[in-house]
Amino acid sequence: MAAQASKRKSPKKKTPKKKTPKKGTLLSEKVSSSPRKPGVYIFTGPGERVLYVGKAKSLRSRVSSYFRKPGDLDPRKQAMVREIRDLRYIVTDNELEALALEANLIKQYKPRFNVILRDDKSYPYLKLTVNEEWPRLEVVRKVRKDGALYFGPYVPSSGMREALDFIRRNFGVRPCRYSLERPMRPCIQYQMGRCPAPCAPGKISKEDYMKEVQDVVMFLKGKRRDLLDGLRGKMMRYSDEERYEDAARIRDRIEALKRAWESQKVVSPELGDLDVIGSHTDGDAAFQVFFVRNGVMIGAREFYLRDAGAISPGELYHGFMEMFYAKDIIPPPRILVDVRPESAEPLAAWLRRKREGAVRISVPRRSGHSSRLSRVLLMVSRIMA
Repeated sequence: MAAQASKRKSPKKKTPKKKTPKKGTLLSEKVSSSPRKPGVYIFTGPGERVLYVGKAKSLRSRVSSYFRKPGDLDPRKQAMVREIRDLRYIVTDNELEALALEANLIKQYKPRFNVILRDDKSYPYLKLTVNEEWPRLEVVRKVRKDGALYFGPYVPSSGMREALDFIRRNFGVRPCRYSLERPMRPCIQYQMGRCPAPCAPGKISKEDYMKEVQDVVMFLKGKRRDLLDGLRGKMMRYSDEERYEDAARIRDRIEALKRAWESQKVVSPELGDLDVIGSHTDGDAAFQVFFVRNGVMIGAREFYLRDAGAISPGELYHGFMEMFYAKDIIPPPRILVDVRPESAEPLAAWLRRKREGAVRISVPRRSGHSSRLSRVLLMVSRIMA
């Protein structure tokens, strides 16, 4: 019995199984260890799909707020929190850099729980290449820091086409892209009277050509009185010099300008450049942007956001403006809105960086100076109705 007992195999010791962390433990650790610094956070769900991109002045404080009392969140964010599986974050030097990075990441990932504009179109600008020896006018969809002058955006593009056709019929600025370093024969545009042929020696002096360019600048900037006064003076001078054909050409240009301006929708010339944003929310959200340049309405555009009723108005406005101006758009000096967006100051600072100049976000009120902006908003609504 003893021998048989000795042959028996001793039972194998069971190796303890590795304990798998409970669901949410790793996420909780990442939340609690996130830095108290500005930056961008990214929530991901099953399959590492990006659910939401946000920015924060303090990453830990902001990220923790989603999990501290989930019941206090709106239904949309509660649904998001239930799907969160992981967290990533990127630390930035300040909140302004965080906002710029957030806008780029939202454009890249198009997260389900962010405010997303489905319209990816870029809007046309008229570019006057004053950085070239013989400036020309062309249509572009990207604004670059190249020393040229940009006018727009034109929404819809039909307004831009009308302005471009008018300039080419009535102002002597070349339409071609040829390099004029060497002389060449004038093309058919010269024969049609639509180009002064700076490419050919003796057709037009540099001084006279640049005067035409300055007239185009005044036309596009809406400086009506200055432009008309200059043209009338030029017409009288040609008449005194007995250059009657040139005087008649200037006279025809003045009449064409008057007819063109009669059809324009003037809002309030003293306000200059302005974007007016109005909204309506009823389950879905609708935004309409009116583009006012030099006091003249140059276009408008509507945007629709589905299932936006659960988003607070301030957050909705912030998300819309962030996505809209993340396009290749130069923001104007003033943006008039009917709801103040969340984080309005960092948003305005980001817009100032894009513009490289002052930008102010204004909410019209019924007292003092702001009442004028209220009237402008009402005028714009009536004009576009």
